[in-house]
Order: sequence, then structure tokens, then C-alpha cells
Amino acid sequence: MGVSQRLKSRFRKFLQRPGTTVDLGPLSKRLPVIEAREDALKELDDEKLTEAAVEAREHAEICAIGREAARRAIGQRPYDVQLLGAMALLDKRVAEMATGEGKTLTATIAAYGHTRLGNGPVHVLTVNDYLAKRDATWMEPIYTLLGLTVGWVTESMTPQERREAYAADVTYVSVSEAGFDYLRDQLVTDVADRVQRDLATCIVDEADSILIDEARVPMVLAGSTTAESNPVNEAATLVKELRKGLHYEVAEDGRSVAFTEDGLKELEEKLGGIDLYADDQVEHLSAVNVALHAHALLRRDVDYIVRNGSVELIDEMRGRVAQRRRWPDGLQAAVEAKEGLTATQEGEVLDTITVQAYIALYKTACGMTATAVHVGEQLREYFKLEVAVIPPNTPNIREDDVDRIYSAHDMRDEALVEEIKIAHESGRPVLIGTLDVKASERLASQLEAAGVPCSVLNAKNDAEEAEIIAEAGALGAVTVSTQMAGRGVDIRLGGSDEKDRDAVVELGGLYVIGSGRHDSRRVDDQLRGRAGRQGDPGRSVFFVSLEDELVFRHAGDILPASPRMDIDGVVHDSQVEYAVEHAQRVAEGVNHEIHKNTWRYSVVTEQQRLLLAERRERLLTSEVAAIMLLEKVKEKADETDEDVLSESARAIALFHLDRLWVDHLAFLSEVREGVHLRALGKLDPLDEFHRAAVPAFQELLTQVETRTIATFEEVDLEDGWQPERAEIVRPSATWTYLVHDNPFGSELDRLIAAVGRRLTSGG
Repeated sequence: MGVSQRLKSRFRKFLQRPGTTVDLGPLSKRLPVIEAREDALKELDDEKLTEAAVEAREHAEICAIGREAARRAIGQRPYDVQLLGAMALLDKRVAEMATGEGKTLTATIAAYGHTRLGNGPVHVLTVNDYLAKRDATWMEPIYTLLGLTVGWVTESMTPQERREAYAADVTYVSVSEAGFDYLRDQLVTDVADRVQRDLATCIVDEADSILIDEARVPMVLAGSTTAESNPVNEAATLVKELRKGLHYEVAEDGRSVAFTEDGLKELEEKLGGIDLYADDQVEHLSAVNVALHAHALLRRDVDYIVRNGSVELIDEMRGRVAQRRRWPDGLQAAVEAKEGLTATQEGEVLDTITVQAYIALYKTACGMTATAVHVGEQLREYFKLEVAVIPPNTPNIREDDVDRIYSAHDMRDEALVEEIKIAHESGRPVLIGTLDVKASERLASQLEAAGVPCSVLNAKNDAEEAEIIAEAGALGAVTVSTQMAGRGVDIRLGGSDEKDRDAVVELGGLYVIGSGRHDSRRVDDQLRGRAGRQGDPGRSVFFVSLEDELVFRHAGDILPASPRMDIDGVVHDSQVEYAVEHAQRVAEGVNHEIHKNTWRYSVVTEQQRLLLAERRERLLTSEVAAIMLLEKVKEKADETDEDVLSESARAIALFHLDRLWVDHLAFLSEVREGVHLRALGKLDPLDEFHRAAVPAFQELLTQVETRTIATFEEVDLEDGWQPERAEIVRPSATWTYLVHDNPFGSELDRLIAAVGRRLTSGG
């Protein structure tokens, strides 16, 4: 079977199979046992309850004691469905629980259970620092009553504060901070400097977001390097003067751009008559290309915002600023130059690990989210996790209308404003989800012109998120938001104090309107989930335009030439409805294929990382380096003081191992980016990548020993061990950041995406 046939088969399977879920029957049978223990546990005083909590080992007993502890400590008695969720987490599943069903309390009982089952310490991995601290402090009284300690980690903490937090039985921490701490621990030269303990169990909050959407995001530990001149600033200035169509052309899908002959000629003249494709002009060629990408393809207030003198990237799945994230390969500096800002230092990559590879280091993983079924197959494929769908405590009575599809943006926007105005005049609260910052601001202006006051929530004012969302259910409230209002929020009918709850219920509850479909059904489902919380009334609908990027990019070729529509532009055509749904599935399929492709390439790197980590651990915790030197450089080693030999051998070997790993990562990155060219020569790019990566790693292992011996032979140890003499000084400063996916992908990613779109369109 050829490459295109294999791709075609894989895409069609992905589009046809639903995510399957586990049977809750065995878990449900434990509920009567749990309830039967309730009265007896209520009779125990706090001290006796804590003693019972320490002794618990069975799932039913764990849940019964957890329920009683929660009732006493915070006045909340977990529902049966929350206990089902906790048991699913104890069975190492991903629990799908609807918004407002109490996932935070569910995770607390599960974290307690995992410690009692011998699976501790437990890390509850969140999406940000705010949630880590909030949930840990909120649940702390329960943990205390259960005889457990709890801690939390935030970005501003010192190493000692982090060490103390990780020493607790349960630690709440964002996945990025946990990953950064792991990377820093991998470079310590003294075991006492580590902050984390064993990576035993993680409970992943917003599991689909962290395990799927962010899975391939690399977390990076960088070190200071000598500053060099950056040609990107000059390139950005030159590119600004070029004209689209004459000097460069943008592809139809908006994901790639290329210079024309005239454009290249113009640039070469302005750069002093150079040949950009000459061997000695690689740096200039790279600079003008990333400058062109930044200028022509990346959009302010869509892909990023400029705030406080810096470029801040927007997470397309959440609509929030992606904290500490930057684009790779010079693209970040190009955008900063485009906006007239000083380029931030990227530094030399000392180590990096993807979110997916970091999660895989835990012996036990489980998670929870409101939207897992759509990615059930991927959770199984990448993490061997099954989804358990937990029913809501109160049936969902929200009304979900069919999409309203319009032929053009202006007609859609006009109808959208009118719909909001009518709801607002009745007093019904409305939450509108838009696809990006620019769209949220445009809609807010249109509403203002129509006399409808509204609150705007987007990446520019994310600090006010909790305050704005708290009042989104108030009588007469109109809230315009990016998809950041889709996760981790609780909207109470009648406002935060619920004083007008009855009036809002009478009006039908919160009305959620989506302005356009997102690339992911899960993001749309998260937005819908803001309404209908815990049996509340509510309503949702999506207003879609055939001019939306999702539709014309992924389904433009299957839209009918003249669809049936009303005079106001509303389309009534089953083929159009199918096209919109198809476009979303194709977008998900393309993203999944890119994820799978990235994962295939990272497998060999992660295998090498684990092998290197084992070797590093032996160097760090034993005398293996000194023993090697006693064998290989016997005369000098014998003459060296025993303590000096031990210290110097360890330091020298660790330095060279870490230095060679840095070089190896840079080499793999170059190979990964260039290997697509071999695909054009009908060679399998993955085989070619392995063919380069495997011998390079073997050479690395050999070089660690060779360089360690050479340095030991050269260094003067008469006055004791001094790293400066051996020229093995480590970076004076290190910092962490996340590499945001290149929005255009690598050349290979773009090739796969293009093939995928053709195949899923039936081409």
C-alpha cells in the first residue's frame, strides 16, 4: 500500500470511529456499600475519622471516608456521581464530567485514595498557577482531616519553597511548572538540589487540553549565551516595504508564503547585491523568510497581542495568553521586530521535553474533563487511558439549537447583534463566544452601536476573567468573550450572589451564542457547557458564516454553488449543514495526523532521553566516573586525593554529558526540519530521521567518556578541584519557556496537512 493510500485509510478510520467508553456498572455496585458506611462514620470524632482514613485500602471505604471528610471540612457532601468519578480516577481512567459537577472535590477524594493505595506522592496537574493555588487551599481542610499534607507550586516560588511543596502527600502544580522543575532537576550536580521526588501519580485536570491539545508543546530550559548580532531586525524592516502579489504570494490556506522572483531580487539589491542562496548567506536567507512569515501570516489580536511592550502569544484552544510561550526558529524575534520591539533572548536550549513525554514519566496517570469522548481514541493511543463518562447529578435540560448558517459575514453579524439585542431587552443574560480577540472587539463595537452595553473578556484583560465571568449570569448581562470563557469557570444564574436567580430562570437561563465554529468540537462543547450547569435551564446556538475560515478552508470544494437561502441570508440546505460539520471533522483529522507525526519522531528522542537520564543518575549518585578514570588514567587518578578524584570525576563527566546532550538536541532539530526533503526523493522521512539519530546518540555516549578522560588529563588538581580551570563552567543564568507550535508547522507538517485535506475531502 502506498503512502497516499495509507494516509487515506487512516484518515477515514479517524473520521468514522467514535470514542468508546468504559462500563460504569462495576463502579456503581460499590455505591450502596459506600452509603451503608455513612451513619457509622458520622459517629466518629475527627481524630477517629483521621485514624480510619489512614487505614483505608478499599475503593469503597476510601470514597465513604472521603465523603464524610468533605462534609465536615467544607460543608459539601459529594454526590454519588462525584464518587463514581473518583473511582474512575482510582481505576486510572479519564473521567468525563460535565461543567459544574464538582471535579475539584472528585480529584481530592481520588488523590487521597491513590496515596492510601500506595501510589503516592500525587501531583494534581492544572492548566495554570491560579488554579493550582486556589484548589490546594480550598481542599486543604479535607486533606488535613484525612491525615494528609498538601502543597502547591507557582512560578514565583524559590527552589526551597518548591521542595517543601513537593514534599507534601499531594501537590497541586501547573503542568508547565512541574515540567520545568523536572528539567532543572535533570541538570543538578548535587542530589540535594533537586526539588521533586518520584513522579508516581498525576491527576490531570482539563485532561483533553493538557494531554491532547498541549501534548506536543515542548517545555524548554535555556541557558545564557554570548549575544550575537541578529539580522532579523534588518530583515523585518525590508520586508515591511514589500507588496503582496508583486514581491510575495500567500497560499490559499493562509499557512504559507513565498517570495516571488521580483521579491528576491529587491531584497538582494537592498542587502548590498548579495546572492541569498549562496552558501555563506544562510543566515540572511533564514532571516528574510521568518520576517516574511511574521509580516504576512501572523495577525495581531488573532495570533498574538502586544501588551506592556512585549509580544504575548494567544493559545488558540483557550483564547488566553499562553504564559511564557514563544515561537521557535527565530519567528518570535521576527514578530517582535515587526512590532518595533526589542527582541527577547532565546538562549541555548539546555534541555527540552514535551508535555506528552513528561506525563509518560509518571507510573500512574488519570484525568478529568468535561470533553473527553471526542478524543477517546487518542487518549488510548498515546496514554493507554480509557474514558469513563460520568452522568450528571441532575439531568441537563439546556436547549441546544441547530446552527444558524448565513451566506456571508455581514448578514451573520447583523443577525447576531439583533438576536443579542432581543435577549438583552428581555433581561436574559447572554454569553457570546468569538474565535479571537479581534472578533470580540469588533462585536463589542457593533453592540455598542446598537445600544447594547456589554463586558468584553479576551486575552488583553485576562486578569479580570474571574470578576467578569462571575457576573455573566446576572439579569440583563451581555458578555462577549473569546473561547477563554469555555473552561474552568462557573456561571451562576442571577449573578455571583444569585439574587436574581428566579428571574433569570423564568427567562430560560443563560443564553450561550457561538459566533462561528472552532476547529475543535470540544472547544464548542466547552462553550455550550457554560449554560445548563447542575440542571439549570439554558440555551445555546452557533451562528456560522460560509465565509468563516474553517468552512472555506476545509469544505469550500463541497459547498453547493447556489445553496437555498432566505432573503436575510439564512441558509437552509442539508448539503451546507453537512459541509460545516465535515469541515470541523477534517480540521480535527489534520491536527490529529500532525500530532501523530510529531509523536512518531519524538519516540526515538524520548528513548534516548531515558537512557541518558539513567546514565546521568549513575554518574550523580555513584563513583562510576572515578572508577572509570582509575581504569583509563590510572597513574594520575592514583596520585589524586580520593575526595578530589570523586568530586572532579563526577563534575567533569556530568558537564560533558550535559554539553553533548545540548549539541545532540540541536542536531536532531536540524535533522527533523530538513528530513522532509528526503520524502521528495521517495525515501521514508522517519527512517531517514532514525538513520541519523541513532548513530549520533551512540557517538554521544562514546564522546562522554573520551572528553571526560581528556579533560581530567589536562586539568591541574594540585590545589584541589576548581571547575574554572577545567573550563567546564555552566551557564550563569537559566530560564524556562514553552515553545508554541509554529503556526505554519514544519515543511513536513504542511505536506501532511495538505495531503490530509485532500483525502478527507474525498480527493
